[in-house]
Amino acid sequence: MDLEQYIEQNENEALELLRTLCAIPAPSHHEEKRAAFCKSWLEAHGAQGVFIDDALNVVYPYRAGDAEKLALFMAHTDTVFPDTEPMALTERDGKMFCPGVGDDTANVALLMLMAAYTAQTQPETDGGIVFAMNACEEGLGNLKGCRALMARYGDRTEQVVSFDGYMEGICSAAVGSLRYRVTVRTEGGHSYAAFGNRNAIERMSAVIAKLYAYELPQDGSRTTFNVGRIEGGTSVNTIAQEAWMLYEFRSDDYDSLLDAKAYFERVLADFRAEGLEIEAELLGERPCGKKDNADPRQATLLALCAGSIQKRAGFAPEFHPGSTDCNIPFSLGIPAATVGLCRGGGAHTREEWIETESLKTGLGIAADLISARFAAHA
Repeated sequence: MDLEQYIEQNENEALELLRTLCAIPAPSHHEEKRAAFCKSWLEAHGAQGVFIDDALNVVYPYRAGDAEKLALFMAHTDTVFPDTEPMALTERDGKMFCPGVGDDTANVALLMLMAAYTAQTQPETDGGIVFAMNACEEGLGNLKGCRALMARYGDRTEQVVSFDGYMEGICSAAVGSLRYRVTVRTEGGHSYAAFGNRNAIERMSAVIAKLYAYELPQDGSRTTFNVGRIEGGTSVNTIAQEAWMLYEFRSDDYDSLLDAKAYFERVLADFRAEGLEIEAELLGERPCGKKDNADPRQATLLALCAGSIQKRAGFAPEFHPGSTDCNIPFSLGIPAATVGLCRGGGAHTREEWIETESLKTGLGIAADLISARFAAHA
């Protein structure tokens, strides 16, 4: 079947597949049900050799077994929400509303449709293609799924395209991050009888004040830091014995991220030297690459992605850094881009929505990028 005909004929199939996927809960680390459905659906549509790996990635390797070079196309099955029961889906005014519908369930559906097209038409390819409905992109999923894919295929992978989010922008560089739970412990005591003993909350406040005195790198990178949560103490008349916080820092440049890490470690070391019991548990790590990527293969891939969006959607997308599955290939020096296949808004909120008509456009974008690996386009 001609690819353009396939796009025209599968608009309703895309909607039906999206509705089905939205009804299957998939919080990070618990994508089993959605993974099982994806595998079964792909097999029913002609895909052979589909498997679910230990990270709960659904992987369909097409002509990839002995190929010296591979292209990886992926979309993540997990949602940012912890719900283990189906989340409400409504449709009105040309929009579909459901938590996670655009980030990233619509992209998963369109990737699956292109995997089915490839399985059914069996095109010759310029190297192998790996289709992956991957796990653990969100939050403290810590990019577990993409890490597993890179461990399996990275040495043969010459490009990665992650379908994620909305089509107005292309993530062209990685924002790396380090996330910690920092705990302070002191002797505490009764607020009157033991007054003068160290208070863990006060000491934690001092740590935070010192962290917020960090002088940001003046190297053209964007580096940020944040205390997102803090808890501690027992009661109003108790000197707190323990307090903890969640702290992260981010940067779009590898050297700047290392500089922020070094400062963080120095601050904690200085307080330990004063006799304070303080520990830091690493909760999440997302690597990044160099801010200035001069690899001509990267420029070629970005031009291909932008050209498809311009052709199909009628506008030029903006390039921006971000924290996505592509952080892993970026950190390995593999050309990569994160591209959205739908229009919508409200990502990471319960009011998230997409324009249903945009799915046809998105399927066309996915078709352009994937068929570029077919031999007829080589």
